Amino acid sequence: MPSSGARHLADTLTALGVDTAFGLPGVHNLPIWEAFADTPIRLVGVRHEQTAAYAADGYARATGRLGVAVVTTGPGAANTLAAVGEAHASASPVLVLATDIPAALRRPGVVRGVLHETSDQRALFAPITKSSYTVDSPAELAPLVRHAAAEALRPQSGPVYLGVPADFLRQEAVPGPDREPPAPPPSPTEEELGRAREVLANAARPLIWAGGGALRAGAGAAIGELATRLAAPVVTTFAARGLLPPEHPCLAPNPVHAPEIGALWDEADVVLGIGTDFDGLMTQNWLMPPPPALIAINLDARDAAKNYPPDRLLLGDARETAERLAEGLTPRAGLAELTARLKLLDERVRRRVRDEEPGAADLLAALAALPENTVLVNDMCVAGYWAGGFHRVRAPRTFAYPMGWGTLGFGFPAALGAATAAPAVCVSGDGGFLYGCGDLATLAQERLPLTVIIVDDGGYGMLRFDQDQAGLPHRGVNLTTPDFAALARSFGIRAHRVEGFGAEFRGKLDEFVRTGEPAVLVVGAALRPPVNTSPRWYRKGER
Repeated sequence: MPSSGARHLADTLTALGVDTAFGLPGVHNLPIWEAFADTPIRLVGVRHEQTAAYAADGYARATGRLGVAVVTTGPGAANTLAAVGEAHASASPVLVLATDIPAALRRPGVVRGVLHETSDQRALFAPITKSSYTVDSPAELAPLVRHAAAEALRPQSGPVYLGVPADFLRQEAVPGPDREPPAPPPSPTEEELGRAREVLANAARPLIWAGGGALRAGAGAAIGELATRLAAPVVTTFAARGLLPPEHPCLAPNPVHAPEIGALWDEADVVLGIGTDFDGLMTQNWLMPPPPALIAINLDARDAAKNYPPDRLLLGDARETAERLAEGLTPRAGLAELTARLKLLDERVRRRVRDEEPGAADLLAALAALPENTVLVNDMCVAGYWAGGFHRVRAPRTFAYPMGWGTLGFGFPAALGAATAAPAVCVSGDGGFLYGCGDLATLAQERLPLTVIIVDDGGYGMLRFDQDQAGLPHRGVNLTTPDFAALARSFGIRAHRVEGFGAEFRGKLDEFVRTGEPAVLVVGAALRPPVNTSPRWYRKGER
């Protein structure tokens, strides 16, 4: 029997296994809220559409599943753009479901002034999504939702926009046929694998560089086995943190921006890049010299070659290709020596942190003591940069960092999404937190297991450092901020303020996290930026 478009949409998402979505109601999308009420889907109401998209991203990073944002027409859809751009740059599978003006009121080529009308709403999303669609009829709604969800999840994953004319949500229709399924991913031939094995077997100092594509493919075990057979160190990018457990004998300490770890790249005679594009943030804007030989495992030939062209390209899924590559390799000597060396490098890096910024060392020690299943979500702030570079991540999908696009204000709203799936801690600065502080209401309303650490240095600490380095006066970087603890308490959230990252901070963080309740911990502290921030990249001095 025919059902309404909203009913088709809700039932289709339920059948796809969606259990959580994030949204803000508007006059055009209320039928979706009504339809979701009859499903098991938890629809988390937020206070800003940007939060809906960030939260969907945070949920996707923590679970590997589809994140869903439900927003309304025009300005509601446009409010998501910064967050969708971050999801795109970080390959997060997010489905943006946005209503559009009623199809019955639209005239081709004319903006008539219908409420929330945009000349081409879909076009807003074209540069920052993997694909974008507009539903042409109520019958197309369910098939297109299935297609868009599959497209978002298919490697290389990414956000997909789906616009739905508001009048289709009330209209009844029988769903039309499904679209053609996407083509299966490529796979390297045995001959290609054999040539790559030969290069690796003959290497004196191989290095594995693993990126976000490796983590999203679940390639950790395969890469760990491959590294063990090669006795090769493994460097992980920001997006791949947690790919290997900290105790793995081949895992190099982070970050590669520390000279001690960057030396592993400089001395490698063969680099095996897996699921990575060697972006500017990881390579210090490509100041790292091209390796003598490069083998790339990637699903996208252009992505694999755009920065450091590979000598051998293995087009395929990171996990499957790494497994097949390892099968034909004879284990080599030198694993014990490598492990001992990496341990020594780790000690040197940790000593560097303690010597350069004792407060950051204290913060990292406190984060290292978090319960094992905690998801750590960082914002673009100095404390977040320290965690992004040096925190020991225990498992995949327990760490999120906005270094795809670098969007300030990511941390808190993304952590809301992550906290619907697992206990979470957010590290934010005072400036970035104010982007979404209204969603303290969401945190309180949903009673999420999230502790928000707000490091309050009275402004934009990273930008202040940039101005100091250039000998410039502080302009625009010193901020008037509220009493964050009082603000949180006004929403009914427990909160506390401490000075510095010492014993009181560690005690309160442990107390708040273990309650499993919403909490805000404000820290008065100013940290010097770490070596993984661009003003401190050491390779600038090597040019």
